[in-house]
Amino acid sequence: MMRPLSEEELRESFVNATDAELDQLELPLEYLLVDWEHVDALAWRDRTVRHRGYLVTLIDDEPVGIVLRAADPPSSRHRAAVCNLCHTHQPANQVTMFSARRAGEAGRNGNSVGTYLCSDLSCQENVRLPAPLAPAEVRSGSHTSARIDGLARRTRAFVEGVLG
Repeated sequence: MMRPLSEEELRESFVNATDAELDQLELPLEYLLVDWEHVDALAWRDRTVRHRGYLVTLIDDEPVGIVLRAADPPSSRHRAAVCNLCHTHQPANQVTMFSARRAGEAGRNGNSVGTYLCSDLSCQENVRLPAPLAPAEVRSGSHTSARIDGLARRTRAFVEGVLG
């Protein structure tokens, strides 16, 4: 679970952002409505820079943010893909390869890390949606909790990978 973050805390959290990226950073429209008790990370696509996204999570109770760059999504809707953070199965054109420059010297030398994510960065919402039940299937509430915990763990691991 995240704690409420001010705009200043969010802006200061980015470990791999250039000065220009920070100047252009716009918080998502939903920022003021975030239910902080029900998210483990804040992720959004930039409305003005098409290939840019942002991901902020807490590591040791401190916000750590990374700037993401999206590759062009595949044009085929006939294949399936899986987001590596929330493990949601979707049509291939709804999952995109995102890369992030590593923080510090490694990033300045051109090193980056990448993974496949939901194109709209809606992982926090996706793990909280109940999956449709099969006929006669009964599912406990722990299924959703396990998905949420897994997303939080994988998100921190990805951000820590950017930290190096």
